[in-house]
Amino acid sequence: MTEERQKVNRKAAVAFMRRAAPVVLLAVIVLVVVAACVPGTATSPGASAAATPTQTPLAPAKPGADPISLLAWLFTPIFQVLFITLVAIDQVVHDMGIAIIIMTLLVRALLVPVFRRQIVSQRRTQLIQPEIKALQQRYKGDRNKIQQATMELYRERGVNPLSGCLPTLITFVLLIPMYSVISAGLTNFNPNAMLNVFGVQVITLDCPSAPVYINGQVQPCINSVVPWLGGMNLAYPSTLFTIFGFGISVLAVISALLQVVQTRMVMPPATPGDQQARLQQQMLLFVPLISVLYGGILPAGLFIYWIVTTIFSIIQQYLIVGWGSLFPVFGFTPGFARDHKPRFPVTFDAPAPKGGPAAPGQGGTQGTMSSRTDEQRTASAASTVRQRGRQGRRGRRR
Repeated sequence: MTEERQKVNRKAAVAFMRRAAPVVLLAVIVLVVVAACVPGTATSPGASAAATPTQTPLAPAKPGADPISLLAWLFTPIFQVLFITLVAIDQVVHDMGIAIIIMTLLVRALLVPVFRRQIVSQRRTQLIQPEIKALQQRYKGDRNKIQQATMELYRERGVNPLSGCLPTLITFVLLIPMYSVISAGLTNFNPNAMLNVFGVQVITLDCPSAPVYINGQVQPCINSVVPWLGGMNLAYPSTLFTIFGFGISVLAVISALLQVVQTRMVMPPATPGDQQARLQQQMLLFVPLISVLYGGILPAGLFIYWIVTTIFSIIQQYLIVGWGSLFPVFGFTPGFARDHKPRFPVTFDAPAPKGGPAAPGQGGTQGTMSSRTDEQRTASAASTVRQRGRQGRRGRRR
């Protein structure tokens, strides 16, 4: 029993590391890209001007021989698109907080089809899990057979297990330049060069030609103070207190809680007695809480971007998968979540039996996988395995 539990813990730990690896990689890439993209060091509130280098105007990165410069140059077009869009919206609404919210909504609206495919693929993968487990039982001990049969099942059901990679990649690709837009673009005294595309000045800001220091702080050209957030400066981290050297931000806590909600909604329902699935779910819920530790490092504006992004994802998931596995919470399921059906449920036709027409409820347009319960799918898959097993035994008797 102890060895089995150790195996379960190892498998859960591997799943956790696979989930946490992008977060760690993202943090490293952000630090590298920002170090290369920022042409000067912005002075944080309360810092001394003599303790930091003189800030230079923000300008597009140029490709160099080293990988860091090349990476910064590759991200520059994305930076400029986001920065120009953000500045243009701010010129209209005159509020950087609202400008970040509007820009985030625009970006996510453009990416609705991509993230919809990811959610649908995840849901379809969950629907065929009983059949995958039946295949694993049938070819137990033969890993190659299990992989071949699983991929064949994916093709029959029209499920692409790699469809979730593109949205994750897009999320990281946008998050890195967005960090630079807020931390570098909103703290620089003259970012006009970043508003120039192929020699055309898209937007011209009234910025000083040299940095101006007031109380040891560089005065940025763009106002990033938001009155409706208590005068919070979105270009810098905003923390309430510090615990064990980590600054705790209200926005970071809100962002982490929303990520937990988003993760629970798309998690597969826990199977009673499946300790490995339970450990994996606990670890997956732990990963979003890591973002709380970034509260004293990342600018407040980035958390507003991430909060709006997460809320948008929650709404999109709600329309496709409903409340998913969000409830019960502490054993309680509210009335509005009981027997709830999503607005756009995920459905797909089961394949017709080989050698004959589709039976009602099993193929064509008369039945869908989503219309069958998990118990029915499990029983159907198990009966298939048993029938093939009996045929094999009869064959051996002959």
